[in-house]
Amino acid sequence: MHRPLIAALVACCAVPALAAPTYIHAGRLIAVPGQAPRGPATIVVDEGRVQSVQDGFVPAPAGAATIDLKARTVLPGLIDSHTHLSSDRAGNEGLAAAMTDSLPLNAHETYWNGMKTLRAGFTTVRNLGDDHGKVLALKEAIRRGWVMGPRIIDAGESISTTGGHMDGRVGLADDVHGLIGTENLCDGADDCRRAVRRQIGRGADVIKFATTGGVNSGTGLATRMFDDEARALVETAHAYGRKVAVHAHGAEGIKLAVRVGADSIEHGTMIDDEIVKLMKEHQTFYVPTLSTVNGYLERLAANPNAYPPAVKAQIDWRIGITGKALQKAFPAGVKIAYGTDAGVSKHGRNADEFELLVKYGMPPAEALKAATVNAAQLLGVDKETGTIEAGKAADIIAVSGDPLADITVMKAVNFVMARGTVVVGP
Repeated sequence: MHRPLIAALVACCAVPALAAPTYIHAGRLIAVPGQAPRGPATIVVDEGRVQSVQDGFVPAPAGAATIDLKARTVLPGLIDSHTHLSSDRAGNEGLAAAMTDSLPLNAHETYWNGMKTLRAGFTTVRNLGDDHGKVLALKEAIRRGWVMGPRIIDAGESISTTGGHMDGRVGLADDVHGLIGTENLCDGADDCRRAVRRQIGRGADVIKFATTGGVNSGTGLATRMFDDEARALVETAHAYGRKVAVHAHGAEGIKLAVRVGADSIEHGTMIDDEIVKLMKEHQTFYVPTLSTVNGYLERLAANPNAYPPAVKAQIDWRIGITGKALQKAFPAGVKIAYGTDAGVSKHGRNADEFELLVKYGMPPAEALKAATVNAAQLLGVDKETGTIEAGKAADIIAVSGDPLADITVMKAVNFVMARGTVVVGP
């Protein structure tokens, strides 16, 4: 059993919540992104939750703590809807690490990546795939209060067909195939139902599967799943009350996922006008993951041979087409949720996605809404987080400057409170 592993490794790092109550004085407050910001305000936090939000700087009573953020813009904790916390390496480097690093060491890396993400202001993440249950264990350790970390919505292992994007044997010599798990693979509708039930049995909060190949596996854009398989995956997940995220690059694979009821399309690189219409009809969220290109460009700048040739060819294509799908989807009214694919890009730099969203057509206010209100709705945690309102978890961040005028200030979050505990600052 690996569930207690991370807790045992890093239990010393848990941080107690602040003594209650705490009065936060915000110079400028974006309590509900997408709505008009407020001027000076006081947020009262008690027992990890927002008790009230009041205009002006309300003096703290005797015995209460005060946090002075009068010179800063205060916002809800951010949400990254697409992460892979168990690795910060990719390409040949990632493959080598998978062959040489021990499971306990990788558990340390998982925790480390979670803390980098939290310190960057992302108090909630949806983790869309890892192996050996490392993120499932970290999620439980955080829930128990043994360690600090973001709130985690986890998919367990991602599902695909044999030879698909999540088949870990793709590209490897036959001699090592026996070392790689295959319980996340399914072929045929009945087998796909089994695969979903297996991940739910392990503790998955959400199901992720791939209808197409992928860039990093070198498996291309083509649809690699039949309709009955995709439908069985979605129907089984929904029957168990789990939402479904679908990795899809090519147009036919995106259409398939939307038709069978996927809750979100991840990457969606070849979204066209027909797909936009379908996504609006089905109220399907789009998670663009634009900042994958940052990871690609940085690794290739350091090492032109960082990826195998088949993968490098797809990376070049992905870099060239980045942002085009968003330029179709957002103006047409498709719901956008913020997600980075961190692990391909770097953990702790999740806010780089903001700059790309704005570059490809989203106003800063809408980009902030995508990372809070919209993402909370997609993840099913909108009653818990995504805005600063009475009754919700005290997930609160602050930046210097005005993100509505300059979205790049989100790259320098200088105060983070997660569920009432100060992680960074003030």
